[in-house]
Amino acid sequence: MFDNLSEKFADAFKNLQGKGKISESNIEAALKEVRTALLEADVNFKVVKEFINGVKEEALGEKVIKGVNPEEQFIKIVHDKLAEIMGQENQEVDLERPGPVPVLVVGLNGQGKTTFSGKLSLHLKKKKNKNVLLVPADTFRPAAKDQLITLAKSMDMDWFDSDLSMHPKDIAKAGIEAAKAQHKDVVIIDTAGRLHVDDELMGQLKEVKESIADKNPEVLMVADAMTGQEAVNVAKSFHEAMGLTGIVLSKMDSDARGGAALSIRHVTGVPIKYISTGEKMKDLELFHPDRLAGRILDMGDVVSLVEKAEEAIDQNEAENMMKRLEKGQFTVEDFMKQMDMIKGLGSMGSILKMIPGMGGALREMGDLSPAEDEMKRMRVIIDSMTKQERQNYKVIKESRIKRIAAGSGSTVKAVEDFIAKFRQMEKMMGGMMQMMKGGMPGMPGMGGGPGMMGGMPGANPGFRNQPGMGKKPKKKGKKKGPWGGGFF
Repeated sequence: MFDNLSEKFADAFKNLQGKGKISESNIEAALKEVRTALLEADVNFKVVKEFINGVKEEALGEKVIKGVNPEEQFIKIVHDKLAEIMGQENQEVDLERPGPVPVLVVGLNGQGKTTFSGKLSLHLKKKKNKNVLLVPADTFRPAAKDQLITLAKSMDMDWFDSDLSMHPKDIAKAGIEAAKAQHKDVVIIDTAGRLHVDDELMGQLKEVKESIADKNPEVLMVADAMTGQEAVNVAKSFHEAMGLTGIVLSKMDSDARGGAALSIRHVTGVPIKYISTGEKMKDLELFHPDRLAGRILDMGDVVSLVEKAEEAIDQNEAENMMKRLEKGQFTVEDFMKQMDMIKGLGSMGSILKMIPGMGGALREMGDLSPAEDEMKRMRVIIDSMTKQERQNYKVIKESRIKRIAAGSGSTVKAVEDFIAKFRQMEKMMGGMMQMMKGGMPGMPGMGGGPGMMGGMPGANPGFRNQPGMGKKPKKKGKKKGPWGGGFF
């Protein structure tokens, strides 16, 4: 997401490279490119004007730190202002009250309301340890009920068997009563949408909200991030009619230009609470404005990456794998588990974008799908191996190679190539473990000590024995270091 916008921002910041300080003249060109980038991303023009003025005022004001790289200082100012227009901090649904808490999911047709209802239920169950009931209340599209029930079954989630001949407000009340009887914490009500905002839709939704007003429902509108300014206009209409408490941006994994994410909070005053980033039920993220601003500016999002890793990686399995590596054991089965863990984090592109500075490198690399396809082919080959073969690839001889090739729909050459690549990987992993245990070969005093401290000056007697090391020079530059030249 935001690939085009990120690239334009990177081009804009080049105007400040090599400059000694921030001045009105040298930020003018950068601001012009930033303005163009935001307008091309379909950001509301009033938001763009206010943003540019805010960045300019901050950059030329007293808050600029002397002696700091002007480009880095400018990027920091842009980051803070981007986060500010998107809402500063995450505001999740309010669950700190007696249940069942009703969550009304509203929006136009085709925006992803039913899918989001399923994703939210899984998020609340897994992350918040909440008991959730899903209530289909779309009386205009009976297939929506079937879709929601199918999703509920796939996640082992409870649902309410709504009578679609009833008015949606009566369905909502009946669903809440059922949730209360089942001691549920949250009840998610999936309402009907339309192809456009109309009086009938708004009237019906207002009635639903009014019928459960005493429960103080959360009202979340799902908006398609790809529709840009149209999403902002729809959000304004819904908010004016029924008072939204939050917005959800769907299809954020697409080539969305970013206009909705950067405008909607500022224009409507309603916080973005969640973003939907894929088709799977687990593909839902909390909306953190500061983190998203970091992704847009290629500053990465390490916090989100760590959170994803904590969910996807089995800590016990990772520790066991590390112990095996320390003993020089690295099997095809270990490699398979590593691939599965990485797959749980998302696509290669989405992972790399969370690493600071990788956005530019990704643009140069281009399409990563061939690399992902190669990993899939490897996985199919591994699946065709026996447990014994996965634990000791050296038993795989000619007849076994032919069987694995036939079982995986691959050629004998493809299986042989995989084994050769794995052999290289095994050597590389062994070399890495040796470096971690004994330090880098050839570097004075870097081995021999327990842990990383073994290679630190003063921690290893061997280090102090090197010529000129371990003795404090009387004056800078007077003594010679072991590699010539003065000490720092």
